[in-house]
Amino acid sequence: MSKIRVGFGFDVHQLKENHPFIVGGVHLEHHSGAFGHSDADVLLHAICDALLGAANLRDIGYHFSNTDERWRGISSLILLEHVVVLLAEKGWSIGNIDAMICLEAPKINPHVPAMKINIAKAAGISEDDISIKATTNEQLGFIGREEGVVAYAVCLIEK
Repeated sequence: MSKIRVGFGFDVHQLKENHPFIVGGVHLEHHSGAFGHSDADVLLHAICDALLGAANLRDIGYHFSNTDERWRGISSLILLEHVVVLLAEKGWSIGNIDAMICLEAPKINPHVPAMKINIAKAAGISEDDISIKATTNEQLGFIGREEGVVAYAVCLIEK
């Protein structure tokens, strides 16, 4: 008998002037970027949390603590690869991933194909099984003031 589960992930990072901005493993040219212990890739962190949650494997902070120097500055694509291994060890495979990035700027749409390539390679799935969307926050709140970036992700996993 096959089994399926869904997972939900969320992440938020502060934006800082003159800091690199990595989303979906793609470097975005922008005056500010996400700040964090790893490369602060908000999209990949939300995806990792969705996958870990679906498999009942806790959360990204449990596996990749921001107090552990092994993860300082690391590419979040590597974190996603580790998460996929954790899922496989429990017999799970990824069905699909659907994600949303919320920020005012820069525009994400031109970068979606490259993001999907990066995520598909790290997760071992087809680009057709990955959806990435973006929206603004209509200039409201910390997102609207370009002080932060948020990402949400849902996924389906199966045994």
